Amino acid sequence: MGLPQQHPDQESSQQSTTQAQPQSAAPRDPSQLPPEALDLVTKLFDFARQGKTPELRQYITAGIPLNLTNHKGDTLLMLASYYGQVETLQMLLEKGADVNVLNDRGQSPIAGAVFKGYDEVVRVLVGGGADPRAGQPNAVESAMMFKREDCMRMFDIGEAEREEIAQRLPPSVR
Repeated sequence: MGLPQQHPDQESSQQSTTQAQPQSAAPRDPSQLPPEALDLVTKLFDFARQGKTPELRQYITAGIPLNLTNHKGDTLLMLASYYGQVETLQMLLEKGADVNVLNDRGQSPIAGAVFKGYDEVVRVLVGGGADPRAGQPNAVESAMMFKREDCMRMFDIGEAEREEIAQRLPPSVR
């Protein structure tokens, strides 16, 4: 399997045709991507969920966008965080992934890690610059709702801020 070969006489006429076609700046609709591309993207998100760090690293090194999102707006980092994949998360942060990208529901990676109770993931995200006040509900509110005292300490939440947050939460979770 290789690239189709063209005859030298065809090259100049094909080049002018290719150059004359305007290129769209708008991103392609995922439903228009070839099945092979969709399979690859699915595999990349599975690598993040499953903690297949070496495999994902190869694709990132080859040029796959670090902040690639799926149909829900979840990044590779979001999925690695939500599934507790610390090594994959660390690799993505080292490569420069944005730790504060919110998905389509306004959720942050750090709030998801707090919700799941993954303290080590929360520590790595805080160390990587995650904003615990980003998103809705944010990580601070999630820590209060689920009584994650270790997270509250990591976020350096004082008593005055705790009281303010508690007023915004439903009485059943205060």
